[in-house]
Amino acid sequence: MSILDNYYSTENNKIYFSREQASNFAKRVAGDFNPIHNQDAKRFCVPGDLIFALVLAKHGLYQHMEFTFSGMVGEDMQLTFDEPSAGTLSIRDENGKECLGVTCSGEKTTDQSLIADLSLCYVGFSGQTFPHILVPLMEKEQVMINPERPMVIYQSMIIDLDRLDFSAPELELSSSQLEINGKRGHVRFDFQFKSAGEIVGKGEKNMILSGLRDYDQKKIDQMVAGYNQHKQGYLALI
Repeated sequence: MSILDNYYSTENNKIYFSREQASNFAKRVAGDFNPIHNQDAKRFCVPGDLIFALVLAKHGLYQHMEFTFSGMVGEDMQLTFDEPSAGTLSIRDENGKECLGVTCSGEKTTDQSLIADLSLCYVGFSGQTFPHILVPLMEKEQVMINPERPMVIYQSMIIDLDRLDFSAPELELSSSQLEINGKRGHVRFDFQFKSAGEIVGKGEKNMILSGLRDYDQKKIDQMVAGYNQHKQGYLALI
């Protein structure tokens, strides 16, 4: 049984996610309490990390992989996983619009143990984006997202592995930066994969922040406190 089996459904060769499945993955697997993944969110979105993990589980892990998100995935959206050409994967909705494009190169492994370990360490890192990484960046640049409607959207990510014969990977943040363009911001995180203390690969994650406004420490503190309260309240119930 895969660690992902409880977090997606299939019908007629199409994959879809209920609000409950996607929200539970965000909170229970990724530790991600972004309000956009709450079951009752008005603008609900399936976590990009869930789709990323599913791509690896179903299509394998390559040394070099680039993921480009071009559309938000909503509840029960019927997705097809197509391979238009060697080394490419296209995830499309029921209207044929691409939500995620993937390019792959280098050696490939279908070792589900390694794939599960790498997926878990990545989504666990990714789930800590707010507040651990984003808040210090926003403070440094003296901007902040809208506390009433925080919009932090996955844009792309890259994995670049030196080899595939490693085990028990760990992930460490190498650097992070926030570039401001009006009311939008571009965040980039660089990270390294390590195994037994040795660097075995690297990667980067890119996100878009929208609705930026002047930094307000009091509102940031309230947002972080609310986030942590929501997280602790949820974890106390499971």
